[in-house]
Amino acid sequence: MKAWPRPFWSLNGAVATPNALASGAALRILAQGGNAVEAAIAAAATMAVVYPHMNGIGGDNVWLIHDGRKSETRALLGIGRAGQGVSIDAYVARGISGTLPARGVLAANTAPGAIDGWWEAYQYSVSQLDGRLDWPELLAAAISYADEGYPVTESQATWSMLLPELAEQYSLPGLRETYLTKAGQPPRVGERQRVSGLAETLREVAKAGRDGFYRGLVAESIIEEIQAAGGLLEYDDWTRPHATWDTPLSLPYRGRYQLINTPAPTQGFSALMLLGLVEHFPLPTWDRQSARYIHVMIESAKLALNCRNQELGDPDYMHYPAQQLLSPANLRAAARHIDADGAALDIPLDRPWDGGTVAIMTADRMGNAVSLIQSIYHDFGSGFIAQRSGVLLQNRGTSFRLEKDTPNSLMPGKRPAHTLCAAMVMREQRPLLVYGTMGGDGQPQTQSAVATGVLDYGLNVQEALSAPRWLYGRTWGETQAAVVLENRFSDAVLQDLRRRGHQVSVVSSYDDKLGHAQAIMIDAVTSAMAAATDPRSDGGAYSW
Repeated sequence: MKAWPRPFWSLNGAVATPNALASGAALRILAQGGNAVEAAIAAAATMAVVYPHMNGIGGDNVWLIHDGRKSETRALLGIGRAGQGVSIDAYVARGISGTLPARGVLAANTAPGAIDGWWEAYQYSVSQLDGRLDWPELLAAAISYADEGYPVTESQATWSMLLPELAEQYSLPGLRETYLTKAGQPPRVGERQRVSGLAETLREVAKAGRDGFYRGLVAESIIEEIQAAGGLLEYDDWTRPHATWDTPLSLPYRGRYQLINTPAPTQGFSALMLLGLVEHFPLPTWDRQSARYIHVMIESAKLALNCRNQELGDPDYMHYPAQQLLSPANLRAAARHIDADGAALDIPLDRPWDGGTVAIMTADRMGNAVSLIQSIYHDFGSGFIAQRSGVLLQNRGTSFRLEKDTPNSLMPGKRPAHTLCAAMVMREQRPLLVYGTMGGDGQPQTQSAVATGVLDYGLNVQEALSAPRWLYGRTWGETQAAVVLENRFSDAVLQDLRRRGHQVSVVSSYDDKLGHAQAIMIDAVTSAMAAATDPRSDGGAYSW
């Protein structure tokens, strides 16, 4: 069993990411006098290089940014839209119906919003937070790792075991040539991996900002390769602005805290809904590792995920505003459907919402804080790499539906429903907990486990991340959802959950598939910061 130290408290700054190299890049920015936003950009750029199975510049990101001086929190959504030629009819004409392809160039049907998110955040840092570092400084570590190489992590090596079959099944030569060895084998842990094409692309971004990626030679090259492979995106789809500012969703909790999360098209409302449902139960009086606690969390997750599957999409097309779904009346009515003793609910069968995602948390001595989630959706995204630029494109648009008249029906120019959601807990308009996780369906569940651990059970931030974890969901090829428990739960808990009607399987301790959560706790009195990283990741939680 792993033993985890108490978190270290600091006064100057803190960072937590699922890759120690990215955390180090962010810490260096903080040590140079940078703010939390600048540190988050440096971490995000580095993560895009050194954790390619989970995120990259061909993906999206979502942010919560807290301005310590104004006591104001804003949401930034770096989310790309479906191309103007991306429609249900376009797929039907290619013999595709039912569900969208999960891999290949036709799965890459939305423009990536990640770099636009970085650029918008940087402009905000300069104009609102007295940001003092030059843009190229924030990308320097990422460029260095892409150019000189980085050591393959255990997580990347594990997920890379799927690549030989994936590259052959979907005819993805770029994936094979970029992330497999010359012999066509998955890389070993610690093996040096270089991505020189990606380094050149990042240099262009360092020189020209967003236009270095969304316009000019890099953009033209990427679109040329997409279209040569039969893809649907065009140059005009690439060049339009992608990142937008919005108001976070919010929900009071236990009369003391304000939970905030990212708005639609992210699934932030489902994370808040889950916590709003469990608030109707006396969790603090229950053992946190009891079957009763896990059961109520799972039943609440089923309701929240079911609501998400029915209602979430581009907010311009949703039946109800996401904040309205979190009304006290709605939550009370939904909570009545939870059977405290039996597993009476299930999610209607749907494609599982997997997630190849990273969570990046930063905070600084000025009171600024960032919760940032960045992703290419599934592991290695679409698998399609524009080889000259080294850009691996996401498959986020595969979450669209091919049937018409739903909130998430595929339409040109539309934003897809998003599993990403960044979170904070506020007390008296100041961040108490800055947190987030990877994990698709698991994101609302892991966020809720961390939040209840800290708020209801008094765990420190590292204890909350290291605690035994569960997950409700369905994986590829399965026809029924199940509960997954780490083997650190007792056999009595396992049997009690089965008695309540849950299908339960057991996985090893600290299993990678149960999410990589990251968090920073900020003391309300001293403003000291404590960072924590998930032992299931390759992360680093640093402060100074």
